[in-house]
Amino acid sequence: MQQEITLEQIQNFEGKYPKPLWYLFFSEMWERFCFYGMRGMLTFFMVNQLLMDEKVANLQYGATQAFVYAFTFIGGLFADKILGFRKSLFWGGILMIIGSIILSIDPKNYFFWGISFNIIGTGFFKPNISTMVGALYKQGDVRRDAGFSLFYAGINIGALLGGYFCIAIGKGELWSSIIPETLRWNVAFGLAAVVMAISLLTFVYTRTTLGPIGLSPLKAVNDTDGDGKVDANKQWYEYAVYIGGLLAIPLIMKMVANTQYTDYFMYIIGPFSLMYLFYEMSKHSLAENKKLIAALLFILFSVIFWAIFEQAGGSLSLFAANNLDNKLFGFIKLDPNGVNNAANSLFVIIFAAIVGIIWIAMAKKNLEPNTVIKFGLGFIFLGLAFYTFYATRFFANAQGMTSLDIFTLAYFIVTLGELCLSPIGLSIMTKLSPARLQGLMMGMWFLASAYGQYVAGLFGASIVSEVKNPTAMDKLISYTEGYKQFALYAIISGVILIAISPLMKKLMQEVK
Repeated sequence: MQQEITLEQIQNFEGKYPKPLWYLFFSEMWERFCFYGMRGMLTFFMVNQLLMDEKVANLQYGATQAFVYAFTFIGGLFADKILGFRKSLFWGGILMIIGSIILSIDPKNYFFWGISFNIIGTGFFKPNISTMVGALYKQGDVRRDAGFSLFYAGINIGALLGGYFCIAIGKGELWSSIIPETLRWNVAFGLAAVVMAISLLTFVYTRTTLGPIGLSPLKAVNDTDGDGKVDANKQWYEYAVYIGGLLAIPLIMKMVANTQYTDYFMYIIGPFSLMYLFYEMSKHSLAENKKLIAALLFILFSVIFWAIFEQAGGSLSLFAANNLDNKLFGFIKLDPNGVNNAANSLFVIIFAAIVGIIWIAMAKKNLEPNTVIKFGLGFIFLGLAFYTFYATRFFANAQGMTSLDIFTLAYFIVTLGELCLSPIGLSIMTKLSPARLQGLMMGMWFLASAYGQYVAGLFGASIVSEVKNPTAMDKLISYTEGYKQFALYAIISGVILIAISPLMKKLMQEVK
């Protein structure tokens, strides 16, 4: 079939956003429903259904999420070299659907099987859709940050819906009159499978709007119509990736179930990825390598950010279950775990596009803060948010139950920090990376999230109360004291970033 849409036509769009962005927006939105629905259930399910100790559950959560993001690095690498972004995304979506179905059948006995399918699937899906968003823009297009901010809003619509609905269904806080108690968790995990199927169908039916974006790099010589036909002699490369992904699942299950293996994996994957990046850098010019060094510094700082931010799925999940009342503004009854999972996403939905428009308006007046300053501000807001989580102890009653209002306010401040860092982080990876390394660098960005998740589990486990049979008050004091320490780490990191911004600007050269 004749290729009707060229890359130039896509990138020469009028208005604020290119048309294909909306299709990627919806595909990502439903995939994030699945992902954040799972994320929001993990720690609570492990403690209350699998009867794990809270410290073990925090470590287990960190291990599971670390593997999810570590495999985005591997998925980005295979997409760059073999599958292309489209096939990688499709394969990942299929694996995520299978994993969610396995969990819906028997979440207690098949928990680690289902999670392992989802880990591999997310690794193939997640980095590649973000890279395709970056490919919709020409280098230097000032609308790129706004596009990523809108895309990030799509992520958070899915996170809001999945984060609240899945945990509320599983706990019996929602639809309990129509779902039998014995099937609540089955339905919760099954819902994730349904929406993941919607995500995949959305992508399949709109992929032609992407033109040549995301096709396999193993292009056949006779691929004259641009449909991405793969060289027959190299077709087995693709099959090897698919088979390797399936064979990795039992290994991943073993490593996820035993956090000691996670330690070994994290000790290996980081140094390996750095060595591979340095090898690839040897093929590029000094100017390109300076940009890659700047990208690497952003990646290293992001590890600290995510280690603190990702308490949301670990310690803050248990804090919400053990120490929060269920009234917002004194009269709106909500599930505290649902609020913990969804509040940040709701605030992102409200403010992401607004922040993106503000960046565009400031850029037109040459007032927009550079990316390094935005990163620094992200840390400052994160620190203020965790001081607010700490402050919930001053609103607690004698039983250790504290205010859902103050907790939600902290998430509003978290969101301001996230909007300064995360969507801009996705954008800066595509700006600083040469075209042939964009999938790799996007994978490196998510690998930093893997280390952040890993450290988040260690952080969360370190602040669990050491009191035997702790009361709610014991847990309140222990967790909030930890949040005060995390706040300090964030503030210090933000100050350092702002202080080194002149050096970073030199490395970034013309990139803003």
